[in-house]
Amino acid sequence: MTVGILNHYTIRCSESGLEPLMLFYTQVLGLTVGARPKIPAPGYWLYSNGQAIVHLYAIGETKEISTGPLDHIAFSASDLDQMRKSLTTMGIPYEEAPVPDWPLHQVFLHDPAGLKVELTFSLDK
Repeated sequence: MTVGILNHYTIRCSESGLEPLMLFYTQVLGLTVGARPKIPAPGYWLYSNGQAIVHLYAIGETKEISTGPLDHIAFSASDLDQMRKSLTTMGIPYEEAPVPDWPLHQVFLHDPAGLKVELTFSLDK
């Protein structure tokens, strides 16, 4: 038995939180809305390069659900300068964290549900 790369993660939200999350992941991170099975609750599957990597699932108006010890979700990203400009233009706060002694640069921001998102940029390219 082997485990490969992360297939996707699912964000449960209220119905009122669904559209802001979809807009964040499409407009800020550049994912695209794609095919989704007939699931008996509103939602979206968001794709990158043909792979559904973020699932949004509206479960109704409920109190916030704990994610336990989950700290953040990370995406590989490209064009650090353009991402900085884009986030600044959109007024989205972010923090940068160069990785000491590694050719990586991290950018941290939060989605509308409060989930911390890391964008990891390779400086080797």
